[in-house]
Amino acid sequence: MQQVDSGQPTGMVGRMLNNIERVGNKLPDPAVIFLVAMVLIWLLSALFSQMTFSTLDPRTGEALVVHNLLTGDAMAGFLASMVTTFTSFAPLGVVLVAMLGVGVAEHSGFINTALKMMLKVTPAKLLTPSIILIAIVSHTATDAGYVLVIPLAGVIFYAMGRHPLAGIAAAFAGVSGGFGANFVPSGLDPLLQSFTQSAAQIIDPQMSVNPLNNWFFASASSLFIVMLGWYITDKIIEPRLQATKVDGDTSSLPSFDEVTAQEKRSFLLASAVMLLGLVGLFLASAPADSPLRAGNGELTDFKAPLMQSIVPLIFLLFWIPGAVYGFTVGSFKSSKDMIEAMSKSMGSMAYYIVMAFFCALFIAAFGQSNLGALLAIEGAEVLKVLALPSSVTIVGIIFLTAFVNLFVGSSSAKWALLGPIFVPMLMQLNISPDLTQAAYRIGDSGSNIITPLMPYFPLVVVYCQKYVKDTGIGTLIALMLPYSVVFLIGWTAFLLAYWALGLPLGLQASYSYGL
Repeated sequence: MQQVDSGQPTGMVGRMLNNIERVGNKLPDPAVIFLVAMVLIWLLSALFSQMTFSTLDPRTGEALVVHNLLTGDAMAGFLASMVTTFTSFAPLGVVLVAMLGVGVAEHSGFINTALKMMLKVTPAKLLTPSIILIAIVSHTATDAGYVLVIPLAGVIFYAMGRHPLAGIAAAFAGVSGGFGANFVPSGLDPLLQSFTQSAAQIIDPQMSVNPLNNWFFASASSLFIVMLGWYITDKIIEPRLQATKVDGDTSSLPSFDEVTAQEKRSFLLASAVMLLGLVGLFLASAPADSPLRAGNGELTDFKAPLMQSIVPLIFLLFWIPGAVYGFTVGSFKSSKDMIEAMSKSMGSMAYYIVMAFFCALFIAAFGQSNLGALLAIEGAEVLKVLALPSSVTIVGIIFLTAFVNLFVGSSSAKWALLGPIFVPMLMQLNISPDLTQAAYRIGDSGSNIITPLMPYFPLVVVYCQKYVKDTGIGTLIALMLPYSVVFLIGWTAFLLAYWALGLPLGLQASYSYGL
């Protein structure tokens, strides 16, 4: 596929995005940025550790303390834990284990045939919204969207004669920018609910919050995000990419010629094996006393073995059908071919592994210093002191959360810090914990896609470089900024309208709290 150079958009938005891309691409390599950021955290921790803060840390109930990471003990601990910090970096294991299975499915031709058959029945006009919707639903399987949906979206767009970076951007927007929206309940719901309920009980010890208190709003938001993402991709992002030529090595990408009779038979057999595995998984998890359930009997609880096994399941559900397809269609002659496919998959992750090393060290230092907690809590205190009208306060919570999200990526970590401040504060303004949590979900999503400090951001850069060699941080930020801005503003307006209409937020949820 060769894009025709029709010139970059000359409008104000186009010029602004071009400037952001140009400046951003002059930044050092992401690995170097993480290294420099870690050193900066060390220096700031030494500075702020000399200060005394009266702000209470909601996690401990004691005064917040910034820890100096430049002391002898801290540096010794840094060196002693460097290996375990890297090897325990969650995104690294998620990506590598999943890619082992995906590599077999990809190099055997299983994914190629699946895409060819899918594209035959997918109307071209509905490709973008279909990708975004699948990306949103992928939240249910924790990080599956990052390792499956985003790279496959690039392949699908390329196969349809569209720019692959537009497909990657659309999927990234759905997976990460629309993180708080979903039709399907996931582990995120009880996770947020547990923090919300604990925070609400500061004011009302008898307060109970339903784990699906935002389900209806999250479901409606899914449709809204799909519509916004569809418009942004087709009307803003893809036209801007017309001048960006695909100059990467596309020789390893699937060819999309006609499916042969043997390929179809092998695909149906491999798909039957995959379906059989899914049926077996369903039967194993269905009983109330299933070992795949959490202690409370829930399957979607983050502590449930099923949820903790998502990545191994992705590995198996691609590796086994991929192997069946490869051996029956003839692309695999021996087990050596299958192992070689897995090796090639790992080879493509070498650059990401290097970035993950420095990213893991930075994130560990940022958490240990307590600077993230200081930023979040002080920002929330400022919002509290302003004593704005309830609707304005909700907007303020959304945008403050979005700002903190640029530095503190973990959804649970942020809500553990902000929830004990926001929830009681708004309860005293007669605003329910359910509404406060809904506002948090919006802020926690919109800025995910523009911060290089998000652990999966470097991985998406790698996906883009497969098609456009000189893709850098600036390229991806410029691609995703329209989604971020429109999602934050549009989704905020959607919540305010949803609130004004009195539509139900979720199960046993309300907008008001009666003191």
